[in-house]
Amino acid sequence: MSEPTISIAIKMLDSDLPVPSYAHPSDAGADLHAREGLVLEPGERALVRTGIALAIPHGYVGLVHPRSGLATKHGITVVNAPGTVDAGYRGEIMVTLLNTDKREAFTINRGDRIAQLVIQKVEQAAFTQVDSLEETARGAGGFGSTGGFAAN
Repeated sequence: MSEPTISIAIKMLDSDLPVPSYAHPSDAGADLHAREGLVLEPGERALVRTGIALAIPHGYVGLVHPRSGLATKHGITVVNAPGTVDAGYRGEIMVTLLNTDKREAFTINRGDRIAQLVIQKVEQAAFTQVDSLEETARGAGGFGSTGGFAAN
């Protein structure tokens, strides 16, 4: 098992829920659990509480990602993926879930794994205003300019 590289203080706002944990030793994301049960109808989104608050150290960020199994099997995703948990935030971690399935409702039960939290180091940039930018081979090409997306 990999040794943790950072310690994160956690306040359990609901002691009956599991502490976030990694399913496998090499996983990047720790599972977050639903504090309440609900039904997401097709196309519906909801803000789901997780029952935890964190003290992420300065220089790090928590990124909330969808769970691949929920996305693939049921069309459940995180609307603002990845959701950002800044180091200064001390409130309850909440996840905005969206049911992208066009036909089936999806039931979330209390305690279900709904998302995963990845902790990463971050750099803060100093933005310097300039009159022009250095030229590159790509230039301003984007949004499918390399052939991956046909824009009309």
